[in-house]
Amino acid sequence: MRSRSTLGTVAVVAGGLAAASLAFAPTAAAVSPGSATATYDCGSWGGGSATLVATQSGTAATITLTSSVTTPIPVGADQINATLTLAKAGGGTRVFSGKKNPALPVGPVTIGPLSGTVASGDSLNSYFAGVALKMVIFGIPVNCDALTSQSPGPFVFS
Repeated sequence: MRSRSTLGTVAVVAGGLAAASLAFAPTAAAVSPGSATATYDCGSWGGGSATLVATQSGTAATITLTSSVTTPIPVGADQINATLTLAKAGGGTRVFSGKKNPALPVGPVTIGPLSGTVASGDSLNSYFAGVALKMVIFGIPVNCDALTSQSPGPFVFS
């Protein structure tokens, strides 16, 4: 009989520990809104509306950008080196960078996911104090200035 009560006690303790670990488990980080649009001017490369999609996992965040900037010839996968700078509410910036892109036919450029680090409460929006988006395509720098703030609003990271 003693072994049954020991097994019962172990089961109750294990169940309690499992419930406690769920109660204290960290919640998944989220960014809101998950996507936004902004307008960029990339000089002779064009410009227009761009869609930015953000994700977050703890302090790591990514942004994928699909722009109206067009490439005149196909671009292979992971051939565009890009840096996206966003303005942080209250001052400063956060930079997202990487050499990630899908294979692109002639047409609109998609870059990302670009990686960056965020802190809880960061509110990031279009950067107006210089080049907001810099891409290097076939060794040619493409500098883009933000013309509008993000819509529906800045990315707020939790």
